[in-house]
Amino acid sequence: MDFSIATLLAQFIDNKLVAKKNLEKKLGCEDEISIQKLEIVLDALERTGILAKDRGKYRRIKEENVVEAKLRCSSKGFCFAIQDEENADDIYIRESHLSNAWNGDRVLVRTIKEGSRRRSPEGEVKLILERSNPSLLATVTDNDGEYRAIPLDDRLLFELDLKQNGQNLDEAVEHLVHVSVLRYPLGQHPPLGTVTKVLGSDAEEASDVDIVSCKHDLPHEFKPNEIEAAAGLPTRIPAAEIKRRLDLREKLTIAIGPELLSEDTSWIENAFTLEQNAAGNWQLGIHVADVAHYIEADTVLDRTTQRRGTAIDLQKKVIPLFPDAVCKICSLKPGKNRLTISVSMTINPQGEIIESKIEPTVVSVDHYFTYQEVQTLLGDPEQASPKLESAVAILKDLFFTLSPLIKAQRLQRGGFEIITPTVKGLNQDEGRIGVILTTSSLPIKSLLTELMVLPGQVVAEQFQAWDVPGIYCIQPEPDVDELDDLIKLSNNLGLEITLDPEGEVQPHDYQSLTQKFATSPESQVLNYLLQNTLKPTKYITKPGKHFGLACENGYTHCISPGQRYIDLVVQRILKTVFEFGRDRRNTRTKTIVDLGSSTCRGQISWNVLPPQMHEQLDTELHAILPRLNDREKIAEDAEKDLAGLKKAEKMKERTGKIFEGLIAGVQSYGFFVEIEDLLVEGLVHVSSLKDDWYEYRSRESCLKGRKSNTTYRLGDRVEVEVKSVDYYRQQIDLVTINSSSNVSSNGDRGWEEE
Repeated sequence: MDFSIATLLAQFIDNKLVAKKNLEKKLGCEDEISIQKLEIVLDALERTGILAKDRGKYRRIKEENVVEAKLRCSSKGFCFAIQDEENADDIYIRESHLSNAWNGDRVLVRTIKEGSRRRSPEGEVKLILERSNPSLLATVTDNDGEYRAIPLDDRLLFELDLKQNGQNLDEAVEHLVHVSVLRYPLGQHPPLGTVTKVLGSDAEEASDVDIVSCKHDLPHEFKPNEIEAAAGLPTRIPAAEIKRRLDLREKLTIAIGPELLSEDTSWIENAFTLEQNAAGNWQLGIHVADVAHYIEADTVLDRTTQRRGTAIDLQKKVIPLFPDAVCKICSLKPGKNRLTISVSMTINPQGEIIESKIEPTVVSVDHYFTYQEVQTLLGDPEQASPKLESAVAILKDLFFTLSPLIKAQRLQRGGFEIITPTVKGLNQDEGRIGVILTTSSLPIKSLLTELMVLPGQVVAEQFQAWDVPGIYCIQPEPDVDELDDLIKLSNNLGLEITLDPEGEVQPHDYQSLTQKFATSPESQVLNYLLQNTLKPTKYITKPGKHFGLACENGYTHCISPGQRYIDLVVQRILKTVFEFGRDRRNTRTKTIVDLGSSTCRGQISWNVLPPQMHEQLDTELHAILPRLNDREKIAEDAEKDLAGLKKAEKMKERTGKIFEGLIAGVQSYGFFVEIEDLLVEGLVHVSSLKDDWYEYRSRESCLKGRKSNTTYRLGDRVEVEVKSVDYYRQQIDLVTINSSSNVSSNGDRGWEEE
């Protein structure tokens, strides 16, 4: 079946009855076989007491001490259930209470023992809601003709029987393979799988993109019915549709972005118009491709993109959200009429948004510039041809005047930015990292990001003014404890930094840190480590703080509907209000408000959407957010994995080479060295320090030799040799060159913990 039990149960909110027909539509059960599967699942959930049936409809039975969570297991066999709710206790699960659940699975957990100050609560898996490992990486063994797959991930505590499936498995023995799971453990029967691809003799022989794609089960190809649905979308815009929208085709419109890999598959999602009025205020229009006009809810393409969640950047390859045909009709290609949702803002000379409006529009992009082209034109405007004169004038105003004003406003409220060697990502806002990154080699990109976060603030504030269900992007503040080592490191480097250990970390604290780091020769490493202390962003249904943007009043993602499903849903909410929203209290009221304009804020004292529509929208948002947050996490992990593999590959080539590095972390088992030029971290294990017996002193964050008093502490510079690299696990072992490099991995540890 294409749906999971988690997706099914997400349709049940607040003890409300749901008809089977409605479930069939939401879950895409369009043929007899899928409908029968749904009936079987509903019957099983009814028998297990999770659902109750009432007059042909179903409702969710809420049990005390039963929560939904995601399993995080260790290689030693114990697991914790991590709840979605912020600051909720992790629940310890013994191996005997896993009920065949695997690491990463979404489960229902029953608490069987309450927690205490020193111990986590203990629980058991009641039901597996969604499997996170439909496929996995493994090596194949042959035991007298019985082939088995041993997962590379040592947190998966099992082996799989392999089905021959017409393959010659002899060729796969002792090789790295991609295995699809045909059957999960059932009673006494072990899991069963089939080899779908032999990747290489080991991880180093395999393609890094293949490893990442197989490890995270990333879907590269679209199914035939999905491609057919995309091909069936209308390619022409009816004249009647243009009449319903504000026509901006006569305005000079530009788009800015990366080098296009292909005109048919590369998304141009945003375009700009800019004018200055007689009062000296700027009229900035940011126009977003209206993907929601073409992709209707509960259709084949909608369910496909909801499962994918987001496009994934694998550097030279992008795993798209949509089939290519959608890009062809929605992407804002120069010279083409395109439907858009526009966020128009009036910005005063101080950089403040004094008025804004959101509305459906139609645009035609005049010019597309790459980031590098913009930088070149602004550096030497004389290179521009006469036909680009007006466009270059807009670029100058955008990047020399308006963007610095917007940035100044953000800095004034405590915002910060982090300097990094390169800035990557598919989206033109702050993306998954949650903060504006800047690089000296391409400052244009961060200046553009300053502008591209504005629509997210405007839309979030409009949702609150309408009091309709919405999606908000939040980023919690970092923990003070996470900054402890970085502060010690900075102080050891002579920067004299202090933070209130009792208070919450604020954006202006990070602003101060980045300013201090800029004065240090080790600024690149310090900024890199600072970026790693930021918490991941998350989508919720209530407005909250976004730490990285220093945004207190709510923020959302809305500018990438072709590459993030969240942005597509946000577009649908906007279009629902435009079509069904009430702009007055009742039909007898003469005073109306402009729902798309910021002028309506504080003027609305009625329900903008009909109650039933409001309730349905709220239910749908609660249903999809857990999975979409999971998909964002998978995408983030995949992109980090690929970057880690490429670093490991480079270091493998440098085995035996000597580097100078900075000690960036000290533990009882050794110290971590950051090789600054490569931004690669390796471990010097304490067992490799043969010249003395080293004690770990946690208060001083150092290892100290008993006899020689030799000390390895945070901030010290050391020369290290690359001893070995575990490519798949991305682990780099280093040795100091002034100690013996003949290290035994099973040698006694020469340390004591303080």
